[in-house]
Amino acid sequence: MARSICRTLIAFSLNNTAILHKPPISNSISVLLFSSSTPKKSKPAIPVVDYLTKQHQFSLEAASEAALFIPYINNPEKSDSILSFLKENGFSKSHIDEILKKGPYVLCSKLNETIKPKLKILQDLGFSQNEIADILAANPWIFTRSLDCRLAPSISVLRSVLGPSADVCKALKVSAWYLKYDLEKTMIPNIEFLQSCGVSSQQIIGSVYTFPRLLLHKPENLRDFVKRVDEMGVSRKSKMYFYAVRTLSSMNREKWENKLKLFRNLGFSGDQVLSLFRRAPHAFAVSETKIKEVCEMFLARKNLDASFIFEHPELLIHSVKGRLEPRFAVFEILERKNLLRRKPKLTTLLKISQQQFMARYVLPYSNELGDVSMLLRT
Repeated sequence: MARSICRTLIAFSLNNTAILHKPPISNSISVLLFSSSTPKKSKPAIPVVDYLTKQHQFSLEAASEAALFIPYINNPEKSDSILSFLKENGFSKSHIDEILKKGPYVLCSKLNETIKPKLKILQDLGFSQNEIADILAANPWIFTRSLDCRLAPSISVLRSVLGPSADVCKALKVSAWYLKYDLEKTMIPNIEFLQSCGVSSQQIIGSVYTFPRLLLHKPENLRDFVKRVDEMGVSRKSKMYFYAVRTLSSMNREKWENKLKLFRNLGFSGDQVLSLFRRAPHAFAVSETKIKEVCEMFLARKNLDASFIFEHPELLIHSVKGRLEPRFAVFEILERKNLLRRKPKLTTLLKISQQQFMARYVLPYSNELGDVSMLLRT
């Protein structure tokens, strides 16, 4: 609502630029009465929408978003130099469009003190021009971060944890948020604490790329997650221990309680729910909607009940439409037509990889499966 009002005001101002640039009456009178010399004329500010769309041919959408925060360009020459520099360094029109929508303040930044150093530190890591443009377009807040107090120290910590620049680049591609935090106060103590709990270095380093926010939690919050996992009886020697901590860290207490309630409503006792969590904590990381959808699909089938889900909770992570239902359909057709010499276990059908499933149960029976076969090929 607020943005639409702002856009309306911007549009009105564009149609009434004479009003915008006309000096107030009182100021005009004072100049006539008291000034004995001709006042020095300063260049009028340019509406940012005009500046971006007419002078630089950017999209009206990006210009309107920018105008919500920067209505006018007071120094167009300065902004021109910034835009030229970005274009010369591999930023496409779409890259700059994204920057203007998310961080229009870049237009008013200092080129030599703010813009250039941020590109250089990423160049020194080995990022290509296009990679740098992708990262900064998605995260223009990086331009506002102090090079000495935040960016350089964060990159230094990542180097100490990951090693080669290529691995640091890989981590920043996954999440530039590593540059937003004081890693000395978050990542380092969190790594040390997880190691003290018996979590392997391999699992910790893996999470840098697969689940960045785990190591960016406040250390006291991570300690709370570990305490709760311990209280639920997950052994620190279990391969699932780290995944239990990671899963719990991905949701607030309200969401956690809602998932416990959902499982109880589906017929599981409190002890069974905790057992499910200890054996397959990643199954609790999926949405409540998906958990309910998968459980209801299994419970609606003949010869399957809650015990099947209890014994195989890892199946909850799979897509109903993309995996489970099509495989059930294939199995039912093959069984009805007596095409299977040996009846496979249902869990085997549902758990094997897509490539294995296609090779064993789809490609050899393409004619018999018809439309179902085509569905699985897409």
